[in-house]
Amino acid sequence: MVDSSVGGKTGINLAAGKNLAGAFHQPRGVFIATGVLKTLPPREFAAGTAEIVKYGLLGDADLFAALERVPAAAGSPGLPGVIRRCCAIKARIVEGDERELAATGGRALLNLGHTFGHAIEQGAGYGAYLHGEAVAIGLAAAARLSAKLGRIGASDVGRIEAVLAAHGLPVRLREPLPMAGLLAAMTRDKKVRAGTLRFVILRAIGDAAVEADVDPAAAEACLREVGAAS
Repeated sequence: MVDSSVGGKTGINLAAGKNLAGAFHQPRGVFIATGVLKTLPPREFAAGTAEIVKYGLLGDADLFAALERVPAAAGSPGLPGVIRRCCAIKARIVEGDERELAATGGRALLNLGHTFGHAIEQGAGYGAYLHGEAVAIGLAAAARLSAKLGRIGASDVGRIEAVLAAHGLPVRLREPLPMAGLLAAMTRDKKVRAGTLRFVILRAIGDAAVEADVDPAAAEACLREVGAAS
């Protein structure tokens, strides 16, 4: 509801990586029935909240602060407003860069946490982690990378991991995954341009940017910190 419902991008997983084949097809309209959320198992609902946390981090510091005070919950009166808020953020970004062609920023910002998360999904075998669970670990890794680059502080990393945990999401791998496989998956990420892997990093909570000149050793260190095997 808060992410793939808006934007018109379709995608399928290949053995080579996540969402590497697909097309763009904008719907005539999007209808969201929030009552359906009350039928979800807790784990599935929690997985969806990873994208809500992502939107707070990349473009709405007030939303993130609200999630710190009161975690999103199925059936809560404020949830429809949160969903609308996330959809509005994505719609605004997609309107400016529908096919992710912008040289900087643009639709690539929506992949905050996903470069790491998609590698985790592939490395663990699709299905071992729900998408939102892998993204949550990816957000923790992206926060740590942002701190290593001097963009945010350690206290911000702590806040991000606390919000993810409050929503029932992991911030570490359940079991170590081989570093080589994760790094190989990241090199096939759709944000690679001219052989260079671009990361979405946080300049502050609520402010994200795409950065290309990232030391691979820093990304590897972040993967190790969230549980990857050396």
